[in-house]
Amino acid sequence: MSKITIVGGGLVGSLLAIFLARRGHAVRVFERRPDPRRTDVYAGRSINLVVSHRGWTALRAAGVEDAVKAITVPVHARMTHDREGRLNRVPYSIDNRAIWSVSRGELNRRLLSEAEKLPNVRLFFDHRCMDVDLEHAECVFEHAGAQVRETADVVFGADGAFSAVRGRMMLGRFTYGQEYIEHDYKEVAFPGHPDGTSSMDPHCLHIWPRRWFMLMGLANLDGGFTGTLFMPHRATAQSPGFDTVQGEAEVRRFFREQFPDVEPLVPDVVEQYLRNPQSSLVIIRCEPWQVNGRVALIGDAAHAIVPFYGEGMNAGYEDCKVLNDLLNTHGDDNWPAVLHRYAAMRKPNGDAIADLSLRNFVEMRDLVADPRFLLRKRIEGRIQARHPDKWLPLYSQVKFSDIPYADAWREGLRHDRIMEEVLAMPGIETKWESEEVERKVLGLL
Repeated sequence: MSKITIVGGGLVGSLLAIFLARRGHAVRVFERRPDPRRTDVYAGRSINLVVSHRGWTALRAAGVEDAVKAITVPVHARMTHDREGRLNRVPYSIDNRAIWSVSRGELNRRLLSEAEKLPNVRLFFDHRCMDVDLEHAECVFEHAGAQVRETADVVFGADGAFSAVRGRMMLGRFTYGQEYIEHDYKEVAFPGHPDGTSSMDPHCLHIWPRRWFMLMGLANLDGGFTGTLFMPHRATAQSPGFDTVQGEAEVRRFFREQFPDVEPLVPDVVEQYLRNPQSSLVIIRCEPWQVNGRVALIGDAAHAIVPFYGEGMNAGYEDCKVLNDLLNTHGDDNWPAVLHRYAAMRKPNGDAIADLSLRNFVEMRDLVADPRFLLRKRIEGRIQARHPDKWLPLYSQVKFSDIPYADAWREGLRHDRIMEEVLAMPGIETKWESEEVERKVLGLL
């Protein structure tokens, strides 16, 4: 069996360690931050995650599905809040399927503990990766002012969007793209009631869409919600920005005007806004994902995306599952073949989920309160119910199936073209349930 170095002990690195250790490999995980089980490294800057079908498939294959499910909350629908406080619930699927909300910190702590139970896993914290020898799979870490050298058979860079492993790969023949979107984010924590119940429906993703910016919230086990405000880094003619919403008076006015139902739920919302850090959102596309059959990127190090489809973690977990499947096919002693095939399979899907995530940002921010968007959802749900073999909505393809992201992206674009024609039909608002509309959709498929 091989000696494996994993750089990064976050969500993907910890799951990868479990997969590889269960195969008998000797795994060492090096994380630059302190142990999150002993200090809250995510305080004030977390976005809650959702586990979808792909994530559960990987967690099940790694043998940790039950351990993770114990810390999740099922979410069946979006709940939009308009400026007057009116609510509108939009289910994610016609059969009430759920995605599962989970705290990033809780999930990381749970997976690290599961990994540490395995005798062939060792975890090292406060170890910053300083260099990687791509030919000999040797890493140099800094720990407590000293250098630590670690040589392995294979190195995985699971060290996130600003990966040190990828930084070393970029010194060679490497294609790299980094795109910051115009929006940053801040965390806003919604407290639960003293008895552990929630002030909002815990089985919904709550969204306050305001066209150019939005607030969202996902439930935690304690009855509270982790909320996230997404807003432009700099104000525009259409939207306020983090550069203008500053100071106690302005922040209070902003929330009272834009989110009037939030302050009664979060009495310290102004204090949180002023206290919590402002963080940026970046998209990473790169190639190749592996070099020399000995060093490879995985998770955000290979394909960091914006969080608006809730698929960043799930995509990383699918990376781990695909890698494990390839080891089943090619054997545990043929790393060059495994890593070459892994990169070839996952790169197109990493690009596709980046595009899908940007698309879903527009949907969440602008469209979930748009009557024509809601009409489209009703039409799609009716067609799916009557012809499930012919129509599966894009959201269901991404969240509730194993369809490759690249295939879902292409099919979603085809659905857009079809629905543009359908929504342009005269009187569509009153006849959307008619056989005429159904024939139109089927004729365009």
